[in-house]
Amino acid sequence: MNKNLKFSVAGLIVMVTSLPLFAQSPDSASLEYGIGKDTKLVRVGAQWQWERQWLRSKNGHLGGYWDLSVAKWRQSRYQDQFGISRDITAVGLTPIFQYQANGKTGMFGEAGIGVYRLSSLYDNSGHQLSTKFQFGDHLGVGYRFENAWEASVKLQHFSNGGIKHPNGGVNYLLVRVAKKF
Repeated sequence: MNKNLKFSVAGLIVMVTSLPLFAQSPDSASLEYGIGKDTKLVRVGAQWQWERQWLRSKNGHLGGYWDLSVAKWRQSRYQDQFGISRDITAVGLTPIFQYQANGKTGMFGEAGIGVYRLSSLYDNSGHQLSTKFQFGDHLGVGYRFENAWEASVKLQHFSNGGIKHPNGGVNYLLVRVAKKF
């Protein structure tokens, strides 16, 4: 089995095995805006919290959630041509681990690695992604307020993990707001 097929099958397995989770209503919704080199991202998402808590102490614990999202990427230098733009839609599913305070408010840190499917190949400002299947990993920090809103900032990197070249990668700095239901 070639490398591309292995990673595609792995991504499909993750999505299919998590389908029963999405029969439930989401616990929160989010909106994100991000910038990268000659590209911008706007993303909406729905989140399902995990009931499980690990490494619980008197101050915090490790928990997490599933994030299902749809994003629009705007390439502003398509095929490295100034003034030529192109949009890509990205659908993703990411398990996210979050270290958070035990109460309903406070600071948190999070990390996740998910799978994404792009509507077309990315070719912008000298960076190319040769597959529509991508991994998206991120690190972020944020704050959860008493009114169930949260705000965070994160760095996210998209890459196909070396499945096929070229694989220039795409990086974003994102600002996120979310509301728990």
